[in-house]
Amino acid sequence: MAGLFGRLLGKREAPVEPEAIEVDIPPIAVDKPFVAIGDVHGRADLLETLLAKIAKDAPDAQLLFVGDYIDRGEESAQVLRRIMQLDDAICLMGNHERMCLDFIEHPEEKGPRWLRNGGLQTVASFGVSGSPNDLVPLRDAMVAEMGEDMLAWLKALKLWHKNGNVYAVHAAAHPEEPIEGQGEKPLIWGHSLFRKQPRIDGHWVVHGHTIVDTPTVSQGVVSIDTGAYATGRLTAAYFDGHDVQMLQA
Repeated sequence: MAGLFGRLLGKREAPVEPEAIEVDIPPIAVDKPFVAIGDVHGRADLLETLLAKIAKDAPDAQLLFVGDYIDRGEESAQVLRRIMQLDDAICLMGNHERMCLDFIEHPEEKGPRWLRNGGLQTVASFGVSGSPNDLVPLRDAMVAEMGEDMLAWLKALKLWHKNGNVYAVHAAAHPEEPIEGQGEKPLIWGHSLFRKQPRIDGHWVVHGHTIVDTPTVSQGVVSIDTGAYATGRLTAAYFDGHDVQMLQA
């Protein structure tokens, strides 16, 4: 099913992998309970449902979003405004936020790619109209609607967050290198060895970006992007002590 979603919707899909190399992975051990929320992609309705479920089932957990708040779904503006209201939420940069910022900085060069990959829905969610062939006025209108606070918030999004022996990133990480020294390319776009080669430094990685039919916890990796904009299923992983459980809207 994941392959079908990827082909029809242009979303990065989980690759067909050879048998994974297995190593002894230490148990999850977090310092503070937290909930990692998968790619929202403009589904404000699912986000509200999931936040209500988290408030009921994990009221003391830190909220952490793994990125891709915008594009593809119809309510990207609403999603951004809602997340910005959440005090103390940790928010990571996704590749779709990066494409949006690239469009704002270089509209004629970077705009076509972003608009093809869900940016048109984001533009519409801000009430902006214009021609995709006239990108500078479109950018100017977007900037005016987003406002300085939202733009500053987007630019300040983190690439990673660490809690105990769990790292949260948007897409992936090079399994042989320290995560804190890796740049945007692997962390928000992916890496070919991720999910094929386990880390040997004792750290777990929770991530989104790559659609999976079912959220998985395996060999040091927790995968939580269940394709909310297409499937109607938004997933979060609740980490508490040595345990992880899935919450879903």
